[in-house]
Amino acid sequence: MRTERAVDNVAIDRALAGGKGTSRRGGRTTKGLLALAVGALLLGATACGGSAGASTKDHQDGKGGPAGGGGNSATTPASQASVTISPKNGATGVDTAGALQVSAAKGKLTKVTVTGPDGAKVDGRISADGGQWTPSGVLHTGTRYSVSATAVDAAGLTTAQQSAFTTLKPSAVNYGIFNVNPGSTYGTGMEVSIRFNKPVADQAAVHRAITVTADPAVDVEGHWFGNQRIDFRPENYWAPGTKVTLHLRLNGVKTSPGVYGQQSKDVSFVIGRSQRSVADNTAHTLKIYRDGALYKQFPASLGDADHTTYNGKMVIEEKDPVVDMDSRTVGLGNSYHIKDVPHGMRLSDSGTFAHGNYWRPLSVFGHQNTSHGCVGLHDVKGGGDPSTPAAWFYNHSLIGDVVEVIHSPDKIIDPGNGLNGWNMSWQAWKAN
Repeated sequence: MRTERAVDNVAIDRALAGGKGTSRRGGRTTKGLLALAVGALLLGATACGGSAGASTKDHQDGKGGPAGGGGNSATTPASQASVTISPKNGATGVDTAGALQVSAAKGKLTKVTVTGPDGAKVDGRISADGGQWTPSGVLHTGTRYSVSATAVDAAGLTTAQQSAFTTLKPSAVNYGIFNVNPGSTYGTGMEVSIRFNKPVADQAAVHRAITVTADPAVDVEGHWFGNQRIDFRPENYWAPGTKVTLHLRLNGVKTSPGVYGQQSKDVSFVIGRSQRSVADNTAHTLKIYRDGALYKQFPASLGDADHTTYNGKMVIEEKDPVVDMDSRTVGLGNSYHIKDVPHGMRLSDSGTFAHGNYWRPLSVFGHQNTSHGCVGLHDVKGGGDPSTPAAWFYNHSLIGDVVEVIHSPDKIIDPGNGLNGWNMSWQAWKAN
């Protein structure tokens, strides 16, 4: 047949060229050859097609095969199952929670795929009876989503439905400002703290959207301090070498009426060596422990009788080589204003520091408590001598290290005054 088609194509090409150069061979003109060629092609098509006898009407009427012939090729019946996608196709301004639902009637859902513009799929689950699919979390704001769903009826026949919609663009957003940096190393007492720029009304929804995981695994729980701050920690101090990851899934979470979160990111950091320090108000000492054993000891000066130092476990939350300390900022009037306090490490939001002190004589340290509530160590003006106790302690401390004050006549520091949730029992910590 390939040879015959080649000859026919030559004849057709000549005919299409304008019918010139007729041939009298055998008494046939080019027109006659063209007719034969077309006829041969039609015969070839019929022979290779295999179903020339079936009429359109036969198929439309659902009859099995050619008129008067045998066989049965009836059309496939339609599935009885139906799929409903909400919101409707083309909808805009869709809420990020509760609006997206996919359901099936007279059948069961077999597959539901929801994707964003970047191709990322939305997690969700089909109910046990196959009647409904719901997303596992919230959708992102201002995002176009495509939905594809398939269901099957009792006879095994399938049906499919597609839709697309766009979520709302919030008029106000709420950001969580977190206190950890990716790739950084922190002490074993580090608490992950997220402070929001706007009050959070739905604390449960926000809490679900923030998790902290650890490797090796350990249970990590969150605790709210007021309506704009949530902190996370394990039951006990982190083990050295632990990799910790903060997971923020706040995009689309309604934090308050009309206010939505925007962040969706992970932040990982590492826990360093174990160091815990104990400042003894009575003995006037600061003892540094590494892996539970005494590593270093320095003479110290804590708060005087009128400005006692808080008791309790305090976490270093900031380190600055030079700190401007003004008594007016902590409600002590014009008691002092020292603009160049060296080796400052913040222990509370209310102004408790461990820091260098160059304005008191060396004889004070280890014998008298003379500060306004801080843990003071001997230093030199400008902090340029690395051999001083204050310089050593600063250089060998990490943000997240614990400094515990004991034997002070003051109360235990409030757990929310800095990263000091370690002064709260695990049961109380998990209570909200």
